[in-house]
Amino acid sequence: MAATIITEEPSHTQGYGLRRSVLSPLETLAQSVSTIAPTATPAATIPLVCALAGNGTWLAYALATAAVFLVALSIAKYARYSSSPGSLYTYACAILPPWLAATAAWSLLLAYVATGSSVVAGFFHYANLLVQDVTGRVISGAGLALAATALCMYIAWRDVKVSARMMLWIEAASVASILIVVALVLLRQGPHLDAEQVHLHAMTGSGLRLGLVLALFSFVGFESATTLGAEAREPLKTIPRAVIQSALLAGAIFVLCAYTEVLAFHKAGQDLGTSQAPMHVLADVGGVPIFGVIIDVGAMISMFAATLACLTAAARVLLLMAHNGLAHRGLRATHARNETPGRAIVVTGVAAVAPVAVLAMRGAGGLDIYGWLGSLATYGFIVSYGLVCVGLPRYLREHGVLRSGAQIVPWLAAAAMVLALAGNLYPVPEGPYGRLPYIYLGYLAAGLGWFFWTARAEKTCK
Repeated sequence: MAATIITEEPSHTQGYGLRRSVLSPLETLAQSVSTIAPTATPAATIPLVCALAGNGTWLAYALATAAVFLVALSIAKYARYSSSPGSLYTYACAILPPWLAATAAWSLLLAYVATGSSVVAGFFHYANLLVQDVTGRVISGAGLALAATALCMYIAWRDVKVSARMMLWIEAASVASILIVVALVLLRQGPHLDAEQVHLHAMTGSGLRLGLVLALFSFVGFESATTLGAEAREPLKTIPRAVIQSALLAGAIFVLCAYTEVLAFHKAGQDLGTSQAPMHVLADVGGVPIFGVIIDVGAMISMFAATLACLTAAARVLLLMAHNGLAHRGLRATHARNETPGRAIVVTGVAAVAPVAVLAMRGAGGLDIYGWLGSLATYGFIVSYGLVCVGLPRYLREHGVLRSGAQIVPWLAAAAMVLALAGNLYPVPEGPYGRLPYIYLGYLAAGLGWFFWTARAEKTCK
């Protein structure tokens, strides 16, 4: 049977009014890397994982890297044959029943928007740390979040190429500063390994399971380069590479940083799981205390870049949802000169900053908001990843490219996502985290309600 594979870049009509073929492979990779926000993980997420997994923190990240790599391989298969601004939603539309495609769309939109909320909260946290060190005072978290989001919205509206370059250089500088400190700590340690970590001393199975779930949050958004299907050069080549490269690159950095941070805190005689300034301790152990401040600056800027990346991705998903009848048709509009989805950028930007501003005004701390909304985003990503992995074998079969054993990787990836979702739900988290599943389900019910109410199920996958 002849294969019916899409082998060309999107036509002009498939560009949806976006600027076509303007992003280089490196700029396309920058979209995924910036959404991951690799600087935020050593500064904010690894300590949370350590509080659960202890000396198994590096193992939690190694296992998370393996799971994400399986998902990346599955997504890259789709990306070799199809490119559009809709990311995983496009792939779900190609193979799943309309209501499941709508589930993937609304889940993915929530995932990008909530991740944007999470990282803008991280931005105001680190901004206030720096302001407090200099002046002894703090600035309104809500005000900082609003200002940062407004600037991100302007950059995303103005020029996708400018925003991609900015994200690339911001992340490169931030990650470089962390890797310098990591290298210095390891050099001081010498050629021998940390026995407590190698032997997983005092680690428990339940702690590793819960730590693994949290470690997965560090990777969410690695696939966001797929939202640039209309704007990347040679998208059928560059996007699959960007998806796999970002997953592997982030995984290597996270495993290395997890091992080194736990090692440094052993040397310092402190508890990483309760530290409020882990990078300062790491820099002290490495013999370069000034780098603690430099990394805090890098973390703040990285959070800003991640906010920009999330709005860039979310707006393009919303744009395609509007074209396919899942959102108001007015959101189809793109700016005539900038060729960016201006209205969708405004909607997703407002949706991202609103909960942060409200929670900040109610006295919530930046890192608390970062954890809450980041965990909410994880539900959307896990569901989206799982759905597209389940549909991959049928997609390949219909395109005549299914090979023997090709089902193994997507089914393993889907199983990993099911286990991750179960780990998020049981045991039931305490406090605000226990409410997040209900918030996600309520949001999803509203999205699917809109889908069925419009009675356009047959038109949702164009």
